[in-house]
Amino acid sequence: MAEGGDTIRLDRFLWFARLAKTRSAAQKIAETGTLRIDGRRIERAHAPVRVGAVLAFPHAGNVRVLRVEALPRRRGPAAEAAALYTPLESRAAKGVDAPESGA
Repeated sequence: MAEGGDTIRLDRFLWFARLAKTRSAAQKIAETGTLRIDGRRIERAHAPVRVGAVLAFPHAGNVRVLRVEALPRRRGPAAEAAALYTPLESRAAKGVDAPESGA
């Protein structure tokens, strides 16, 4: 599935990559309008996802930013799912390099 200009539906990618527990939860993430693919706001579950695309969306109280490295063929084990993307969250976004407040 990952050759050339191949794509996969956004909701299927989120579910296969174990970023959503169920396919309906993945559809809800896609349709809320808070997810972006390559900086474009997405409001539909059937938006195409390609290798190299950058996804950004709120997840478990944080903003997840990741680059798609491969398109899945199935919903496999967690180790297989983790190989589908590379997290791009910055250290500052995680609070590691946050500036100190006060004078």
